[in-house]
Amino acid sequence: MENTRPAIRAVGHEAGTGRRGAVVAALMLAMALAALDSTVVSTAVPQIVGDLGGFSVFSWLFSGYLLAVTVTLPVYGKLSDTFGRKPVLVAGAAVFLLGSLLCATAWNMAALIAFRIVQGLGGGALQGTVQTLAADLYPLEERPKIQSKLSTVWAVSAVAGPGLGGVLAAYADWRWIFLVNLPIGAAALWLIVRHLHEPERAPRTRPRVDWAGALAVFACGGVLLTALVQGGVAWAWWSAPSCALFATGLALAGLVVWIERRAAEPIIPGWVWRRRTIAAVNLALGALGLLMVAPTVFLPTYAQSVLGLAPVAAGFVLSVWTLSWPVSAALSQHVYRRIGFRDTALLGIGAAALILFAFPFLPYPGSAWQPTLLMLLLGAALGLFQLPLIVGVQSTVGWAERGTTTASVLFCRQTGQTIGASVFGAVANGVLAARLGGAGDLDSVTRALDDGTAPESTRHAIADAVHAVYFGAACAAALAFLVLLSVAPRRFPVLKE
Repeated sequence: MENTRPAIRAVGHEAGTGRRGAVVAALMLAMALAALDSTVVSTAVPQIVGDLGGFSVFSWLFSGYLLAVTVTLPVYGKLSDTFGRKPVLVAGAAVFLLGSLLCATAWNMAALIAFRIVQGLGGGALQGTVQTLAADLYPLEERPKIQSKLSTVWAVSAVAGPGLGGVLAAYADWRWIFLVNLPIGAAALWLIVRHLHEPERAPRTRPRVDWAGALAVFACGGVLLTALVQGGVAWAWWSAPSCALFATGLALAGLVVWIERRAAEPIIPGWVWRRRTIAAVNLALGALGLLMVAPTVFLPTYAQSVLGLAPVAAGFVLSVWTLSWPVSAALSQHVYRRIGFRDTALLGIGAAALILFAFPFLPYPGSAWQPTLLMLLLGAALGLFQLPLIVGVQSTVGWAERGTTTASVLFCRQTGQTIGASVFGAVANGVLAARLGGAGDLDSVTRALDDGTAPESTRHAIADAVHAVYFGAACAAALAFLVLLSVAPRRFPVLKE
């Protein structure tokens, strides 16, 4: 803990406003690389499949990247606490750019998936280390500034990414989707190497890296997340592959616990879950990842299949929450300075639960402005929820624990999204099968609607399925509310800087 204050001063104050501004620009560029990635690629899938083939496995372009990012977050968090942020961020950006270059040269779908996993190995360093450096650069009272800037990067990427991907795929070549990362990443790397100077720390014994724990965490996370991502899609939930993966994952989880308890410097230290504040934030943001699946995955389908909107208009219905989210996040500091981090987050997630619960009561078929208004309000509520928790939990630890803490929070949120996609996908398909009197899944039903071969009752079934998903998301928000209320201390134990 004793090196917390010198680290912040050396990076944030003594370096001067100009140098800090250059580093912030580098962090925003690095975050843009990670934020743009999936949204840009998604709109170019038809062109990629048309060129390389492999339609049956193209979903792994996203699943493989997500798995690599998620399972490496804890590893990079610990490494940044051990060796410093700069080497981890530089190495991660270099791996991400190498993966981008390899993706642009892919000769078939298998090669492209493998290179996307390489990208994800670097993407985990980008996401976790950028958020950690944001807390290093600014003292507590100024952290909302950098966090709101990073939130704006995500918002702009969510809106601009699909359009940029579509333009590049239509008027250039899908390979340019990956090549455009190179100049952006090169600029970020140059700024980081030139302007980010971390303080010299007191010499100590050679740091011991828990490589066995890192490998076990990677293997365990990869197996369990693969089971969740592919269960009910590539194979049935209770099939032999699914059961084998879950059994292997649980065995590896036991191995992780065994290794981490004996490691001198564990990748996932026990204090991450023993401290009430960190444990509560981890669980709450895991629930956030879970509930975010409802709008991001199912709302576009609802807008097109039930409301009859064109894809562009359906995208707008979803994107409005990216407008209110960063604004609410930037203004949240005025609330948590008065009532505290926990109560501000409770206010945000309580409002989010009510908004999500209101969605199933929308009239059928309804008008586009109704879900649009709900999404605008939902973004404002979640901005009031997420940022106070991230800023608050980062402020309860010193420099030497901040990377691990930030990575654990992001890991839980990513894992929540993966679980949410599987659980809510099963819920939606179950409701559809019950309403239509037989087996069916959301993808095949929406394709039938697009072809004009499905009756009007199918639209009602899709509306019911999405309503069920939103009800589940409201339950996840309520769970986050209860966790914060019962586990988190009313006043976070903030360290003085």
